Amino acid sequence: MHYAITGATGFVGGAVARQLREAGHDVTALARDPGRATALTDLGCAVVPGDLADAAALDRLCAGTDGLFHIAGWYKVGSRNPKQGWEINVNGTTSALDAAKRANLPRVVYTSTLAVNSDTGGAVVDESYEFRGSHLTVYDETKARAHQIAQQHAAAGLPVVTVMPGVVYGPGDTSQVGRLLDQVVTGHRPLLSAGGGVCWGQVDDIARGHLLAMDAGVAGESYVLAGERASLADGLRLAAELAGTRGPLVLPTAAVRLTGRAAALVGRLVPLPPDFAAESVRSSLAHYWATPAKAERELGWTSRPLREGLSDLVASA
Repeated sequence: MHYAITGATGFVGGAVARQLREAGHDVTALARDPGRATALTDLGCAVVPGDLADAAALDRLCAGTDGLFHIAGWYKVGSRNPKQGWEINVNGTTSALDAAKRANLPRVVYTSTLAVNSDTGGAVVDESYEFRGSHLTVYDETKARAHQIAQQHAAAGLPVVTVMPGVVYGPGDTSQVGRLLDQVVTGHRPLLSAGGGVCWGQVDDIARGHLLAMDAGVAGESYVLAGERASLADGLRLAAELAGTRGPLVLPTAAVRLTGRAAALVGRLVPLPPDFAAESVRSSLAHYWATPAKAERELGWTSRPLREGLSDLVASA
């Protein structure tokens, strides 16, 4: 088969491209800067120069392919330039799915996120859950809107399958969580909230879920790719244990809430670093929890235990 990918120069997209090539498929990837796509060309992928705002490039990307993986996205919390979230996550998803429609592609996999649900309040939800209220971050809000756009395209006849990962970790991760893990493994002690919770998914497992969704997912359906549930603090404590380091400094939830109120006030006057911005503090107290039962049942997807995944991460450091 021949597949197109957006976001293949990123963390999850790169893992999907590698697994597709290992399975013998042809891959064409969109890259804003082809000079930074050498890892893809080394895999044997073709590269189309362009970005999500370039309709002609998206048409070239999709031409003659058997399916599109739309993985590209903006993932930042506490950013000083949240406009990019709307441009990439919302407008970019519309553009990519419109290109798939023009190409009459028989299959599309769209990468959403558990963050579309914002804080589940400790409840473990499934794909039928509908969040109502104000989102905690611009990331949550823009991905929720993009998720709706994918559903609208599916309702209009585009064969879109949506996957919803939680936190994705593994070697090569440059996200905020990836940086925290790197700090802990190398002996630093970042400040963290004791509250909240996420679903930890190792990057190769999440990538495999994308391939399974392309092969076996039902058009119009969503599939949660949620790994083991644990707080960010507990995940970093485990990484420290495995690395033989001291681990993060963990603040009580009440103290973090006070910090969040102060950050909201200060942030109105001066820009704050992303990790200390009000929305970063809010999201650190939230639960982004869901069950992968549907993906396990219908796609045959599995996720390795967090200890195993972090052991591999520490060994690769």
